[in-house]
Amino acid sequence: MGFSNFVKRFDEVVGWYPKEMPMEERNLVRKIDSLVLTYACLAFFTKYLDVSALTNAYVSGMDVDLNLGGNRLNYINAVYQVGYCAFQVPSNILITRIPSQYYLPTAEIVWGMFTLGTAFVQTYQQLLVMRFFVGFGATACYVGCLHIVNSWYKKAELGRRNAVYYSSMPLGTMIAGYLQSAAYTNLDGVKGMQGWRWLFIICTVITVPIAAFGYIFFPDTPERTKCRWMTPRQRELALTRLLDDGFGRSQGLNRGTLKRVLTSWQFYVFVTMNNLLWLSPYASGTPFTLWLQDSGKYSIPTINNLSTITSAVSIVSALVGAVYSDWRGNRFEMVFYSCLIILAGNIMLMVWDISDSAKFAAFILIGLANGPANLGIVWEAESLAHDPEVRAISLAFTNASNCALYLIIPLGAWQTIDAPRYYAGYVVSMVFSCLQLVMIPIALYMERRDRKFGRLNNVKGFAPEDIEVSPYTAAEFGEITEKGDLEKTGHVAVSSGSISSE
Repeated sequence: MGFSNFVKRFDEVVGWYPKEMPMEERNLVRKIDSLVLTYACLAFFTKYLDVSALTNAYVSGMDVDLNLGGNRLNYINAVYQVGYCAFQVPSNILITRIPSQYYLPTAEIVWGMFTLGTAFVQTYQQLLVMRFFVGFGATACYVGCLHIVNSWYKKAELGRRNAVYYSSMPLGTMIAGYLQSAAYTNLDGVKGMQGWRWLFIICTVITVPIAAFGYIFFPDTPERTKCRWMTPRQRELALTRLLDDGFGRSQGLNRGTLKRVLTSWQFYVFVTMNNLLWLSPYASGTPFTLWLQDSGKYSIPTINNLSTITSAVSIVSALVGAVYSDWRGNRFEMVFYSCLIILAGNIMLMVWDISDSAKFAAFILIGLANGPANLGIVWEAESLAHDPEVRAISLAFTNASNCALYLIIPLGAWQTIDAPRYYAGYVVSMVFSCLQLVMIPIALYMERRDRKFGRLNNVKGFAPEDIEVSPYTAAEFGEITEKGDLEKTGHVAVSSGSISSE
């Protein structure tokens, strides 16, 4: 079997390009993967590469060089969150108004330049300023790429693409650890600079070319794209196949949009549930790294390398969880399983009087369960597929509120001076997991109630006769586009699912 046949067979087995997909559509989806998913993953990767560099630099000498004792690491992370939260919802609205192929790469250049500036700070106060603007520049990345990626794919294609997109986050965290290990070993003292400073320079060198890739190849949304890399027929098919999948037309932003948001049960239930899910595995990040440092068993390069394990297992579990949830036709099972595993891991760490190998296993379990966490926000997006504007605002608010909580909760429950014990942090995480176990059946009940009374359309699990589609069929839409009357029809909503916060 040739390599191309092997790849084709593998695609069909994992459902990436289903066997029954027509060749014309398959070629289009391949191109969407190449242009849209590739840039989104690279941008999300560099965001977390730059963000994670701080923790790796901290345990590699930055804490001593800049006098970052006490809770200063918490305050630095809090300042980043302030910058990151400030523009979340406005950014997601703005990206619907201006070309994303220029907006997103420009934002990437901004945070890349302040990442570079971090390499040259001399004081704690200068570091605070740099991290604020890194956060401010990175605001557009997650919610922006989230919106664009999920404007191109049908429902059956979402789970796996969401998993790949999510995996860019732990991959960035992992690579930051490996880069810091290499910089500390090979570049410490070069040009009179410490190894941790070189990490931020290397991150910038990776970030800027990826932004350039976005300027050239990123195609914006299907309804606005003028992408030179797609034929007119492919641009038309990108829209009509989504109409055939049951997506309705956008209602636009108006005075009624806010009312629809505030009267939507999804806004309250999913925002709460997803924040609980994202906050409960906190221990798999900085606390794990600081525990490795406190153990006194490992060298600095080894600490940077070992700290990537939780990210590595989360990538595997994200991909496996996505395939499983697509196969089962629901998202709640993997969310439920993740919640139970995270709860078990935090209980082990709360007890603490266990062997180091058991603690190590607990951290890894939490990282493993963190992978399928993105399916919570996929569930939220699918439940709101009938109203694209409410979906966009709800997802942006979910991420913004999570950023706000990441600003507040670590300052109280995960204080650096408590490392590596973090008793309060593990207790809080356990409470979050227990609350989430309550929220899951509430979400299921509300969805099934709406389906029973016909209040929910365009949601995974509906029979075709239950779905209210756009007033234009795919064939009619093709006629409209041929006549050049697209502007008269309004914008077509082609958004659906989405993925994990950070």
